[in-house]
Amino acid sequence: MGTDVVVVGAGPVGLMTAAELALGGAQVTVLERGTEPAGDSRAQVLHGRTIPTLDRRGLLDRFTAAEREMNGGAGRSQDRRALPKGHFAGITGLDFPVPGGGLPGAVFVPQAVTARILGERAAELGVEVRRGAEVVGVEQDTEGVVVRTADGSRVSAAFVVGCDGARSAVRRGAGIGFFGTDAIASTTAGEVFLGDPANAPAGWHRTARGCTVIAVHPGQGRSRVVAIEFTGPPADRTAPVTLDELARTVARIHGRDIPMAGLEAGARYGDAALLADVYRAGRVLLAGDAAHIHYPVGGQGLNIGLQDAVNLGWKLAAHVTGRASDALLDTFESERRPVADAVLNHTRAQLALLDPAPRVDALRAMFSDLIGFGEVNRYLAEKISAADIRYDTGTADPHPLAGGWAPEAVLTLGDKRCRLAELLHGGRPVLLRLDEGDTATVSASARLDVVRATSPQLAGLTQLLIRPDGYVAWAADAGLPAERVRSELHAALARLTGA
Repeated sequence: MGTDVVVVGAGPVGLMTAAELALGGAQVTVLERGTEPAGDSRAQVLHGRTIPTLDRRGLLDRFTAAEREMNGGAGRSQDRRALPKGHFAGITGLDFPVPGGGLPGAVFVPQAVTARILGERAAELGVEVRRGAEVVGVEQDTEGVVVRTADGSRVSAAFVVGCDGARSAVRRGAGIGFFGTDAIASTTAGEVFLGDPANAPAGWHRTARGCTVIAVHPGQGRSRVVAIEFTGPPADRTAPVTLDELARTVARIHGRDIPMAGLEAGARYGDAALLADVYRAGRVLLAGDAAHIHYPVGGQGLNIGLQDAVNLGWKLAAHVTGRASDALLDTFESERRPVADAVLNHTRAQLALLDPAPRVDALRAMFSDLIGFGEVNRYLAEKISAADIRYDTGTADPHPLAGGWAPEAVLTLGDKRCRLAELLHGGRPVLLRLDEGDTATVSASARLDVVRATSPQLAGLTQLLIRPDGYVAWAADAGLPAERVRSELHAALARLTGA
């Protein structure tokens, strides 16, 4: 084989997938059609479950540092009191769950910055990125997969992961269907210098003629401007966006001119919502926009893609290095495809609420009232932030923590202290043993880290088995019979590590 895994696409999801694979010991080659990193920044914020995920890889500080640099030294993520309320279809008032461990609720960095940071991370881990390598074919058999590029090159591997966007050559080459609902709206966007940033309509604004979303970044001088019109899908998505077109569209929506200059990264797109029939076809896997697309409302597209990457990376790395079964790899689809399906549904709902038609006004008014109810607010906030995710552990009577996000905690390990997140920087499963009297023998190995510790935040637990992606694979409470503990732990380790 030329390499263990070929990742197609060097956007944030592809680079995160490659970094996770390399962290797990796999040899990775990334093939990217573009000769230079993309300048488009459709996504502007990292939030929800992505924040503690980056923290558990030791990467979060890089993003908060970039945010401070962009905002003249003032990082909005550093002070939760300065964070705006979350929104649903531009209706503000959502109270997103507060991450544990004093982490910020969101980090405001454009997608291009996220790609740069993750590219640096992948390079540190030895990932090879080949730019100017457009994939034109994928062929697989029982032994492996061959990826063909436009220049006639062939790269062989055990697996290929398509992270190459909505028009994925990998998905098409594998014959995987991509179905859902067609676009009804048209969006024009770009990075510009605002002539009067202080008086620009920052944030979400809906008028009788459409919507705008303007993210002002005074520190870097350039702001993100998005204009949405419900006049049908773009006539030609590939047609270049001009400064005059974007300015006229924004002026038409607001009924006044918003001075702007120096357009970069102009783009146009619709609101189609499509989902791949399967996430795995033999030796071909899909993640990010190659597996699911939806309108980028609520900042979920990039965030769900990065979470795809972290879910897949450790499983595929363990598989190609002989440390996990095929059954574990199959859980990538069973765990992540339902998440994407739910995101497609509530982004469709948000587009329906953004429609400027007068008939929608009453519905928005009612929805504004509903967001004020605690249970509704929590339901929507947890959906958008991915805080509601709980994976099936494959057991009949799982512990209340099993399948959910491992709680943040401060641990005492002998004469030193650390945060639970620090144990996951290496991307390996961790068995946290909290009962000094436990005599069951489980040794650290290439497949597992075993840590003895105490923590007041984890009182009542004797053991906690944490997956590399930060979710709980298994847990045991004090008082559980020793034989049951051994049996359950054995089964959980077999599912997680193949041994």
